[in-house]
Amino acid sequence: MYATFVIWTRHMRKFVQQTEELFGLALQSVLWVVLFGVGMRGMIGAVGGNDYMSFILPGIIALSALGGAVGGGMVLLDERLRGIVKEYLAAPIPRLSILLGSAASTATKALFQAVLMLVVGLLMGARLSVNPIGWLGALALLGVFAMGFSGLALGVAAISRSIAGYHGMIFLFNLPLLFASTALYPLDVLPGWMRVVVLINPATYFIDAVRALAFGTAATLPLWLSALILVGFAAVSMMFALTLFQRSLRA
Repeated sequence: MYATFVIWTRHMRKFVQQTEELFGLALQSVLWVVLFGVGMRGMIGAVGGNDYMSFILPGIIALSALGGAVGGGMVLLDERLRGIVKEYLAAPIPRLSILLGSAASTATKALFQAVLMLVVGLLMGARLSVNPIGWLGALALLGVFAMGFSGLALGVAAISRSIAGYHGMIFLFNLPLLFASTALYPLDVLPGWMRVVVLINPATYFIDAVRALAFGTAATLPLWLSALILVGFAAVSMMFALTLFQRSLRA
C-alpha cells in the first residue's frame, strides 16, 4: 500500500504543479454544467417533478469521471512509452500497486471535478438534498466508479502500442457507455430492448444512486444493489487491468 501511496503522491504533485491540466479540468467542469446542463434544461424543464439540472448533474459528473479515466490510462501509456514503468518494475513492489496508484490519482481528480461541478450546478439552480450522509455516500460511490473505469482504461493502456491506438480502443466504451445509461433520460421512458442495455451499464447504477443520495430523487434501483454492482465492477476492472499489465510485461 505504501508503493500505491508513493505513486499516487507523484501523480498528484505533477497534477498540482502543471497549472494547464488543473485549469483545463476546472474549465471543463464549468463548461459542461453551464453549456450542456443549462442548454438541455431550456428544452426539458423538469423530470418526474424535479428540476432537469438536478436530474442531469449526476450524469455530467459520470461523464467527467469517464473522461478522467481515459486521462489516467494516458498517464500509464505515456510512462510505458517513456520507460518510467521500467523504473517502477525495478523496485520490489507488487505490480498491482502501480495500477492502484494510477487509479487512485484518477479517482482523486474525479472528486475534484465533481465538487466544482456541484458548486456550479447549485449556482445554476440545482437543488441538493439536506442529507450530509448522502453527500458522503455519493462521493464514495464516485471514487469507486472512477476506480472501475480507470481499471478498464489502464488495461487498454497496458496493451496499446501508440497513443492513437489507445484512443481508438478506448472510444469503444467511453461515450457509448454514457449515452446507454440514464444520464440524459429516465429509465421508464426507454423502450424494452434499450432498458436491457442500460441495466448492464455500471454508469446507470452510479447515476441513479447519486440522484437518490445527493439530490433526494426516488431511487429507480435499490441503493444496496447499485453499491454492490459498482464495487464488483471496480474489483473486476482492476483484475482486468492487472491481467493485461502482466501479459504486456511477459511480452
